[in-house]
Amino acid sequence: MPPTTTMVTEPTARQRTACCGCRRLRLTVSGEPCRVYLCACSECRRATGSAFAYRAIFAESAIVAIEGEASVWRRGSDAGRWIEQVFCPGCGGLVFMRAEAMPGAISVSAGSFTDPGFPAPAAIHNRSHQPDWYRLADTVSAG
Repeated sequence: MPPTTTMVTEPTARQRTACCGCRRLRLTVSGEPCRVYLCACSECRRATGSAFAYRAIFAESAIVAIEGEASVWRRGSDAGRWIEQVFCPGCGGLVFMRAEAMPGAISVSAGSFTDPGFPAPAAIHNRSHQPDWYRLADTVSAG
């Protein structure tokens, strides 16, 4: 992946920047996410080291810039399709993903935005894999 990629987007749309832990890899997107979700599949739990991943889907055309060096690791999903994880080679922070199942879209690690007002998840994928101790409010649907 090249160190910097710039795309033209609507100038009046809200921009957000997601970054890794050391802040050397930054992704700036424009506009609101198409969907915000949690995923409790085994691969997302391994990638985050948590009970689930908190992610936001944006159209790939929403990318304003990718700044800094990035590494890409392609893995398989529980459904047998590929997923590319884009992360910082320095700190290992996963910033976003591309997936075979979502052409033309990216899935950003929502916590990378560090925005306390970021939208809440609307769904949880792979709910059957979530830990027994964790139960979401009834307002979060199965995805």
